[in-house]
Amino acid sequence: MRAEERDMTGTERRAAAEKRPYVGVILAAGAGSRMAPFSDRYPKPILPVCNKPLIQYQIELMRSIGIDEIVVLIGHRGFEITKVLGDGRQLGVRLRYVEQKKMLGIAHAVGCLERMIDRPFLLFLGDIFFEARDLSPMFELFREQGGGAVLATKEENDPEAIRRNFSIALDERGYVKRVVEKPRYAKNKLKGVGLYLFDLTMFDAIRRTPRSAMRDEYEITDAIQVLIDDGEPVRPAAVIDDDVNVTSPSDVLAVNLRHLAAMGRSSLIGEDCRIHPGAKIENSIVGSYVTIDEPIEIRSSVIFSESEVKTRHAIDHAVVTPIATVRCDPPMPGDEANG
Repeated sequence: MRAEERDMTGTERRAAAEKRPYVGVILAAGAGSRMAPFSDRYPKPILPVCNKPLIQYQIELMRSIGIDEIVVLIGHRGFEITKVLGDGRQLGVRLRYVEQKKMLGIAHAVGCLERMIDRPFLLFLGDIFFEARDLSPMFELFREQGGGAVLATKEENDPEAIRRNFSIALDERGYVKRVVEKPRYAKNKLKGVGLYLFDLTMFDAIRRTPRSAMRDEYEITDAIQVLIDDGEPVRPAAVIDDDVNVTSPSDVLAVNLRHLAAMGRSSLIGEDCRIHPGAKIENSIVGSYVTIDEPIEIRSSVIFSESEVKTRHAIDHAVVTPIATVRCDPPMPGDEANG
């Protein structure tokens, strides 16, 4: 916490937390090597989900709870992100961009922003798609405890999904006592999902966070554990209905089909498309300015904006872009996305 807060009572700290505005942070610098060949052109945060950039959903979530100033950390093909989002005015927010020079883990990325952040901040990992109805419980907990941290969570029945993210253990009061990055064994169903609310104490914790033995990076979970060990209040908030880590082409397909179903739509077609009158489009998303020359069937697929589809063969469970087409295996029942 800030120096002037260290001698405050709990009531005084809660009052201070109530008065301070919040800023949003989105980490959008990663190269996304597993997203090849799409990563040659598209940073993961602007990959389309039902014809909107992934990062736009995060911005809209922030705006819905009153956050209108957002810092976006960019790196790999960051100019593509700034080209799509601009200064944020069209989305009702103000965006500031910071370029990340080195990729040394999530905690390092957050630490790069210390000089720009002077108040509590809501942190999103820019390659995760979230379905969330209301984030306000995170802020209610944060104000109640007077700062510290609140971690968005989801109850997860699939232990493998927890092992891909991080696990959370609670004490008898319901506060977080331990977080484990990519645990070998999931001891409960509580999963951390890559959405966090932090006080400025986080920056001090990051400075004291060593590189991890697992990945030789500065892990955000290790920094959170420093906060916990310092006695800072850290609590979970079950605010996420669904989440998908978008790390590969198959994830792009899965998250699009999943969100299409959530929208109650059988298909979605963008603006100014030229589609052969004999073409059949089922359970698929077609972007804007797409050309489909032949009377083909397109099933359970995503076609990016500005793509030209010239094939005479059916397209099934595929992601089509102007630079490449990737066919994906149909998901197994109950495994539509990686969570």
